[in-house]
Amino acid sequence: MSQLPPPSAPPRILIVDDNPSIHEDFRKILGAKTAAQSHLEDVESALFGDKVTELSENRHGFRIDSAYQGQEAFEKVKKAVAEGDPYVMAFVDVRMPPGWDGIETLERMWSAAPEMQAVICTAYSDYSWDEMTRRLGQTDNLLILKKPFETVEVLQMAHALSQKWTLGRQAKLRLDDLDRMVRQRTAELHASEERFSKAFQASPIPLAIIRCADGAVIDANTSFSNLTGHSKAEVLRKTATDLQLWGVIAETQPLTNSTRLREKTCTLNRPDGSARQVVLSTEPLSLGSMPCLLVLIEDITEQLKIEAQLRQSQKMEEIGRMAAGIAHEFNNLLTVIQGDVGLLQSANPSQVDRAALLEQILQASQRAATFTRQLLAFSRKQVLQPRVLNLSELVTRTKKMLSRLIGEKFEVKVVCESETVSLRADEGGLEQVLMNLVLNARDAMPEGGTIEISSRAVTMTEADVLRNPDARPGRFACMRVRDNGHGMSPQIMSRIFDPFFTTKDVGKGTGLGLSTIHGIVKQHEGWVEVTSEVGKGSTFDVFLPASDNSPAAVKPAAHTANPAEGKGEVILVVEDEVAVCELACMALRKRGYQVLHAPNGPAAIDVWHKNPNPVDLLLTDMVMPNGMSGGELAKELIKRNPKLKIIYTSGYSPEILRQDSILAQGINFLPKPYDLPALLKAVRLCLDGGRLPQYEVRAGFTQTVTTVS
Repeated sequence: MSQLPPPSAPPRILIVDDNPSIHEDFRKILGAKTAAQSHLEDVESALFGDKVTELSENRHGFRIDSAYQGQEAFEKVKKAVAEGDPYVMAFVDVRMPPGWDGIETLERMWSAAPEMQAVICTAYSDYSWDEMTRRLGQTDNLLILKKPFETVEVLQMAHALSQKWTLGRQAKLRLDDLDRMVRQRTAELHASEERFSKAFQASPIPLAIIRCADGAVIDANTSFSNLTGHSKAEVLRKTATDLQLWGVIAETQPLTNSTRLREKTCTLNRPDGSARQVVLSTEPLSLGSMPCLLVLIEDITEQLKIEAQLRQSQKMEEIGRMAAGIAHEFNNLLTVIQGDVGLLQSANPSQVDRAALLEQILQASQRAATFTRQLLAFSRKQVLQPRVLNLSELVTRTKKMLSRLIGEKFEVKVVCESETVSLRADEGGLEQVLMNLVLNARDAMPEGGTIEISSRAVTMTEADVLRNPDARPGRFACMRVRDNGHGMSPQIMSRIFDPFFTTKDVGKGTGLGLSTIHGIVKQHEGWVEVTSEVGKGSTFDVFLPASDNSPAAVKPAAHTANPAEGKGEVILVVEDEVAVCELACMALRKRGYQVLHAPNGPAAIDVWHKNPNPVDLLLTDMVMPNGMSGGELAKELIKRNPKLKIIYTSGYSPEILRQDSILAQGINFLPKPYDLPALLKAVRLCLDGGRLPQYEVRAGFTQTVTTVS
């Protein structure tokens, strides 16, 4: 398309007339500034103000070309268009014999330059206006000038039409520019859409676009189809609910509104019946005026399998290390016991100190019992005797014993709040926690030093919970043990509560000290925070739930003589371990009781029915074979004799944890291992209407112990 002539060039006008004098008149009027033109400018200035005067001072004459016949004019117009300097307007005479007349000439010129303004000059009524419009069509580019014409009239037409042509051409060029920009932007949008479409379809991440109004899938890529097991045609015809993609219907609700989801774990069901574990994310978007969701799915099924395999491998490694540690400890104890028994059975028993050997056997068995209690504490299955305690009083009372235990090189400094710090806990368990922490602090300072023990009441807020995931809001009793020893690296801190993990030399520790602390604290529904830095010591903070009750005074245990002899009472011993059963039966018979025994629950019921004398007391293990536990056996026998006395015994009692158990806190429970005096005392106390010390079993929480570096 032709461009506008240079701004400095005057407008170009073509005069088409067969009379040379007419050409000369137009040149005089339009070619240079004349008096008439000056008069016209004065009139415009008077009408439109100084702005017109300012413009008129810069106004130049027109460039005038002449054509004497229609064919010549047509050729000039075509040439001007080709040169990019088209005619702004043309004055065309109607009569131009012998060739084309003015109307036909104008038709031809407009075919080459449709934007050209035209003035028909005529002195006769050759054509009416209706006839002109029929031939030339309705147009706003045509005026009629009657001959003879006035100079001002010609100037007005020339200036007005040239300005109209210029404005029209500028508007057309601007529209052309806008059209070009629209086409360019449209092409860019098409290219962008094509890039997005290709990226969307080729993405290895399953993607889909879902309409918010009804949850319909309006587009999905190949990865989405492969993951869901549906063809793309099936996916696009239905909603996610129709396809039954999600394992829980409630999980589809976020897909029908404009909420943003991030990594929501759910189950994706496939048409073949298999299920995939996926992570779902959504992002709101609008397609035109239609709210939609972009759905992204990540298949984590294989990742979860690998993680499960890794956890299983780590678990087996942990079990293997525990088994090795347990075997090591018990093999040492069994070596002592078997060796001492062998000496007692030797050919010359008189040459050995029988009392010393028996004492060694007793000590080895007590060490085994202590070791078992540590294992139960770690597993959070030990039985407890909880009561309301004053933590500050317990710490202060234990100071003297701890000072003797760790030696003279170490100073134990106790700093406790004056107010009572109450909590409900097992006193022996807390003493064991404190002792283990102090021994651990001692071992961290081989050259000696100060061990600081403190107690205080603390209130955990929501901010504390955010800082420490193990914490929870509420009131807690805090016991702190701090040393200035060699400290720990982050690598060691991450494993200090692992069972049988130790940094001590071989033979210097079992590796159960801190893991026992972990188990006891968790069983009390508390947690441990550890702060340590190499070369700057360690601080252990033990948090336990506080109690609103006041500690009760505890009477010192009276040292009673051996329990009274039996009075012929009938006792039914139910124990599946033969050696334990024989030991209990022998001890009870020697004490004057009638003893019946059975290896399991069904056998005990059979013995009950066959015995003519009523049973006064049932001594039963909790965990037994043949599908009947000690609690279930007791329930059956109480139906037959509501006055039956019962003592339960077990190494640990998972049944106490069962909500449907008939047992409750405060039952007569004798934990294994027990010695004969403890057994005889428990039996006598129960038969005389007394109750054994109250025990409790807590499963503890599943939170991990927090270490703070």
